[in-house]
Amino acid sequence: MNKKIITAASVLLISSGLMAFHPFNSKDTEAFAVSSSAKAATTSSANDNGKQNISDQFEKISRDTKWQQKEKIDLQFNNYHSQGMVKVGDLFYMSAVQIIEKPVKYGKIVDGYDRSPGKGIGHLFVFTKEGKLVKDIKLGEGNMYHPGGIDFDGKNIWVSVAEYRPNSHSIVYKVDPKTKDAKEAFRVQDHIGGMVRDGQSGKIIGNSWGSRKFYEWNEQGKQLAKKENTSHFIDYQDGHYAGNGKMILSGIAELPDPANSNTKPYELGGVALVDMKTLDTIHEAPITEFSPQGHVITRNPVFMENAGQELRLYAVPDDDNGSLLVYETNNLNEN
Repeated sequence: MNKKIITAASVLLISSGLMAFHPFNSKDTEAFAVSSSAKAATTSSANDNGKQNISDQFEKISRDTKWQQKEKIDLQFNNYHSQGMVKVGDLFYMSAVQIIEKPVKYGKIVDGYDRSPGKGIGHLFVFTKEGKLVKDIKLGEGNMYHPGGIDFDGKNIWVSVAEYRPNSHSIVYKVDPKTKDAKEAFRVQDHIGGMVRDGQSGKIIGNSWGSRKFYEWNEQGKQLAKKENTSHFIDYQDGHYAGNGKMILSGIAELPDPANSNTKPYELGGVALVDMKTLDTIHEAPITEFSPQGHVITRNPVFMENAGQELRLYAVPDDDNGSLLVYETNNLNEN
């Protein structure tokens, strides 16, 4: 979603029990994933402490943080305009929109909209760490073809698919990564660009077009709260639960070039840690690494995980013939 700005974003199913975190396959990393298994409820507190370590590491990020590119993995499929991403075991799940007809602005409000709906196809791609496509899950209905940021709760992947225009409509899906089946969870009377699930309360947090508003729902889609986003640093594109009632969001703000109005805007990338109870920003920092096509790496899908004493970031910022870029910090713990 290349709107002025998250996302993050991204959000998840709650069961009748408490949440417990499940580590991914790699022994030296702990990703942003939560489990909704009631059987594991007794380990919830201990595993949430592990998530707390990730958020603690995140709070050390600053404009002086060094991000070193470790890998560039070319995707062996057309990723179109990618949106959100999670890593589940050895597989990546990435939402994307295939635009067939771009929306066109009306110049005035027509039936509550500022632009035409356009046409497109929503995708949830499943691919390996080598960039090989495993499955293409189609999502959406009618004018709702634009997926947003996604999140994984240890059981289901949650993804919203919206109309490609503000103040519109969205379908929220939950996708079982084992069966690859997608089921509609609920609908929202607004454009929802990203979702994140609170592993403590089980509530679902979503953001509107440009992430100017936050929404809070229960699992059945009942709206519990609505709040203006107090941060105007970036627009969130993707996001994931980070433990202890916090979420990490990533995104972009497009800034005009004052020297030349005909050039493309400068892409300011960034990441933020947000309190999921108050929806206030705890910590945020810019990201200034750019892709082969010249896009800031937090432009759309971003997934972060703990890498020992440092952080690892996966990103697919480029459209169509994109690559999975892997970065790691190397100076978080320097005094």
